[in-house]
Amino acid sequence: MFKYFEVNAEGHNIRCKLFYTDIRTADRAVLYCTGFAGHKDTNSARIFAEKLLSKHRKDLVIVFNWPAHGDDVKKKLDLKDCDTYLTLLIGEIRNQFGISDICCYATSFGGYLVLKYISEHGSPFRKTALRCPAVNMYDVLTGTIMKTADYEKILKGKDVLVGFDRKIIVTKTLLDSLQENDIRRRDFLDYALDLLILHGTKDELVPFEESRVFAEEQLIEFIPIEGADHRFQNPVHMSLANKYVLQFFHEAST
Repeated sequence: MFKYFEVNAEGHNIRCKLFYTDIRTADRAVLYCTGFAGHKDTNSARIFAEKLLSKHRKDLVIVFNWPAHGDDVKKKLDLKDCDTYLTLLIGEIRNQFGISDICCYATSFGGYLVLKYISEHGSPFRKTALRCPAVNMYDVLTGTIMKTADYEKILKGKDVLVGFDRKIIVTKTLLDSLQENDIRRRDFLDYALDLLILHGTKDELVPFEESRVFAEEQLIEFIPIEGADHRFQNPVHMSLANKYVLQFFHEAST
């Protein structure tokens, strides 16, 4: 089952989707963080939630919209707002749902944001799984997602619309923030045992080698998914990735 809910705090409105079997008996939550221009109704989150709940009926899965994503009310994307959203959501899970055992499953840009959060606040998650994390998010946005003409407009002080299902307003301020916050320069060794990275060998958006080298340098377990693209559009690849993530979360709690 699923239902929609909102977190309203500190002037923010976070729109969420909750997958559950029985909220009253839930004792663990997985916070699912989508990628750039993703949203709470993404099909990959539904597939993961259904697989998880079929095996672990006391779990919850919470998917949400990042600032300026999906039907979020904010107009512009700001890394500080992303940080605040994570803080408020973690507080909601602990205080409103009464759950302290929280895992995180993040993809692409979501993976970048979660790693940034962990490096700045410590990890609030027992285990964190990252699929195709955009550890080089500035390069991915400016060199792959954006068109050259858009990048040139931003350098001239203009905002541009970039994205997939929903277009995101990208500003010079956002690009500067991404460039200043290069997580490849940060140390995650203290959290390495609680991190897992999976990456498709045919990723056309986030270079496979960037992720592999990052994991190697940080001593993070790294699992290549042979032939998978960035979105894991092949159901076989998605099923395999979810299998590894579920094992990672479950084995850690037994």
